[in-house]
Amino acid sequence: MPVSSKFLTGLSLLIALAGCSDSASESKVASKTLSPVEIFTVGAQSLQREINAVGTVRYRRETPLGFTTAGKVALVRFEEGDVVKRGALLAALDTTNVGADMSVATAERDRVRAEFDRVRALYADGWITKARFETAEAMLKSAEARVRQAGFASSTAQLYAPSSGVVLMRNVQAGQVIAAGTPALILGEADDGFVFRVPIVDRDASKLRVGMAADISIESASEAPLTATISEIDGRANAGTGAFSVQFRLPNVPTLRSGQIGTATITLPASEKGDQLQIPASALFGVRTGEGLVYVLDAKNRVEIRNVIIQRVTDKFVLVSGGIQPGDKIVTSGLEKLRTGSTVRIVKGLR
Repeated sequence: MPVSSKFLTGLSLLIALAGCSDSASESKVASKTLSPVEIFTVGAQSLQREINAVGTVRYRRETPLGFTTAGKVALVRFEEGDVVKRGALLAALDTTNVGADMSVATAERDRVRAEFDRVRALYADGWITKARFETAEAMLKSAEARVRQAGFASSTAQLYAPSSGVVLMRNVQAGQVIAAGTPALILGEADDGFVFRVPIVDRDASKLRVGMAADISIESASEAPLTATISEIDGRANAGTGAFSVQFRLPNVPTLRSGQIGTATITLPASEKGDQLQIPASALFGVRTGEGLVYVLDAKNRVEIRNVIIQRVTDKFVLVSGGIQPGDKIVTSGLEKLRTGSTVRIVKGLR
C-alpha cells in the first residue's frame, strides 16, 4: 500500500522534534551537573594598607627650665606664647641669699687657706705630724669646694634661653618662692624644628621603621598634606593605652604651632613574611579560630578542599598562609553547592 507524502513529512517532523527534545534535555541535565562559580587567581603580591592616626604637633625639644637652688623669684620677663631669642634672660632669683652664701664661703676659704699655710710651714720644719698637715689640707679642699658650689648657685640664679623659640608654659610669678629643680618655664626650641606625634597600636607599630614616609594633614597649617618621615619610635608602650608614640620630623613651615592637631596617613605592608597570600574573604568557609577552608580548582575544573591559616582580616581581603600557592584558582561564589570532586563552570558577574 503506498505511503502518502503527507504522512512521511509528518513522521519526519515528529522525529526531528523528538531529537531536539532529547538534546535539550541532555543539555539541561548537563547544566545542572556543572555548578556556576566565580574564581580568584591567587597572586604573590603582599597586601598593603593605610592607617590613619590622629596626633599633635610639638616642638622637637620642649625644655623645662628651672633654678638649681631654692629662692625667691625676682623677675620673669616673658609670658606664655612670647617669642624669645637665644641667650635672652627669661627669669631671675633674688640673689640676696645667694650672694650672702657666696660671701660666707669665700671668707671661710680665706681663713682655712691662711691656717693651711701656717700648718704647712710648721710641717716643713718638723714641728707637727703628717696627720695634722693632711687634716689642714683636707679642710682647705672642702672650703674651696663650698666656694665653687656657691659660685654655681650664683651663676644659675638667672635663666637664659638655650635656643630661640617660644615660651610654652610659665609656672612662676615674681615674688614667688620656688624650690630647687622646679620647672619655672617650658621653652619650645625653634632651632630644632617641629615634630608630629601619634599613638600607634602595637600590631602596626611593629611594622614601622625610622625613615618611613607619611603624609601629615594639618588643616590649620597647610592646605596640602606635609610629607614627613619617622624620626623616633618609643621603645615601650604607654602603660595606660598600650600604644607606642611615633614621632615624625616635619618640614620647616612658618604656620606650624605646637598643639595643632592633624592626621598621619601611613602605608603599611601587610606582612614581612613571603609565605602569606591575600584572598577575598568570600572564598573562605568553615572558619574556626585561626583557620578556614577554601575550594581550589584543578586542571579539569574539579574542586578540592584546602585548609589555610588565617593571619589577618581586612575589609576586603584575608591574609592567609599554607594550603595554597601563587597561581592557584580558588572559588569565591557558589560555595554552598560544592563538594569535593564537584566539576564547576566558571562564569563572570555571578552574584
